[in-house]
Amino acid sequence: MKNFTFTVMDKIRNYINGELIEPLAGHYIENVDPSRGVVYSLIPDSDASDVALATKAAKEAFPSWSKTPKEKRSRILQKLAFLIEDNLDRLAMAESIDNGKPLRLAKTVDIPRAAANFNFYATGILHYASQSHAMEDVAINYTLREPIGVCGCISPWNLPLYLFSWKIAPALAAGNTVVAKPSEVTPMTAYLLSELCIEAGLPKGVLNIVHGLGQKVGAAITEHQDIPVISFTGGTVTGKQIISVAGPMFKKLSLELGGKNPNIIFDDCDFEKALKTTVHSSFANQGQICLCGSRIFVQRGIYEKFRDAFVEKVKNLKVGDPRSEDSNLGAVVSKQHMEKVLSYIELAQQEGGKVLTGGHRVMMEGDLESGYYLAPTIIENLAYDCRTNQEEIFGPVVTIMPFDTTEEVIMMANSTTYGLASTVWTENLTKAHNVAARIHAGIVWVNCWLLRDLRTPFGGVKNSGVGREGGFEALDFFTEPKNVCIKL
Repeated sequence: MKNFTFTVMDKIRNYINGELIEPLAGHYIENVDPSRGVVYSLIPDSDASDVALATKAAKEAFPSWSKTPKEKRSRILQKLAFLIEDNLDRLAMAESIDNGKPLRLAKTVDIPRAAANFNFYATGILHYASQSHAMEDVAINYTLREPIGVCGCISPWNLPLYLFSWKIAPALAAGNTVVAKPSEVTPMTAYLLSELCIEAGLPKGVLNIVHGLGQKVGAAITEHQDIPVISFTGGTVTGKQIISVAGPMFKKLSLELGGKNPNIIFDDCDFEKALKTTVHSSFANQGQICLCGSRIFVQRGIYEKFRDAFVEKVKNLKVGDPRSEDSNLGAVVSKQHMEKVLSYIELAQQEGGKVLTGGHRVMMEGDLESGYYLAPTIIENLAYDCRTNQEEIFGPVVTIMPFDTTEEVIMMANSTTYGLASTVWTENLTKAHNVAARIHAGIVWVNCWLLRDLRTPFGGVKNSGVGREGGFEALDFFTEPKNVCIKL
């Protein structure tokens, strides 16, 4: 892969049928570096014709790829994982420039996880097994798991390559072909991945990457009659739109949507561990992770002590140049998103909230002066059921509230329409099990956060999504079971 150096006139290209090509209509949209607020490359403004071309390539590649021995598919995907590792620095820099996140975070989390995703499913497919059911001396049933066809994979902007690979790796490993759309806000690492796919020897048409706007490319993928499977990660509103289109077409759907995650801190917690991790779980990636704990509930006995210590630590976080090693927070992803987050801070104050720290845009100097930087923000004195505590903000903003009893905090934690993740801090094992069982969420972390075993199911309940990703759950999703009954 060439060194990562871009100028404003450089153009990202679509990856269709094994080749890097320009969009058919020849139109482009601007790609902005959020840390500087300037355009630094151009993205294909693709449309339904590009999706149709990609789908045709994927459909033609499916028979051969689906019959390719799993050992060969595994070797190709493992080679891709190794190439991601070999290009760590280039990919991490691309992710940081494109997204605004600290380079250190991209190097230690985003890019290593993308490699791990490919490696996990490259090896996982070798151990994927089906079931058999004997009917005494009458018959034996066994289940075949077969790839489905062309899969549509649509990924978000917050963890671009991390979540892009989380979808396409199991789809490809299972023997499907893919038409994928990365976010138009952060397309760069998906484009660089397409170069690595060519280097890894991935057969033509097996993976196709179409760049562009959601209302054009994402909608065309969702609507295409030859794409029977849709895996989407993004906002709940978009998820509803996908269901309305794909549902009547009887497409197989996996939707990982928004979150408004509770962080419950009991007075018998390990105080220092809870404090340190809560700072991280609140503001990692500028709070732009669907798993961040945005509602912090602290038991009244330690509320003031925890609140004051939390505020002090957050005040010491440095908002700065994403490429600087000492920056804790970089830029949020776009000007539009920055304005959305600031509007929620204003709403919180209208609802009676008190800003304990942050609450404003951070103005940088030099070539960063037009970047989209926000101070990490903590807000107190809000009702648990106000809009600020019910709606997803998806930025460096958290609320903090006291609670008295377990019953009260479970009621408040479960009060939103979301149910993705949650965190519980207590040294009482019985309490930990009890609370974990009663929280309406797909994930409960006890005395930790974002500790992920790739074998475990990932996803939410209520408005946080449909289905599960991760582990063999993903391989199940990207295959169809067929029962074979043989009479003895």
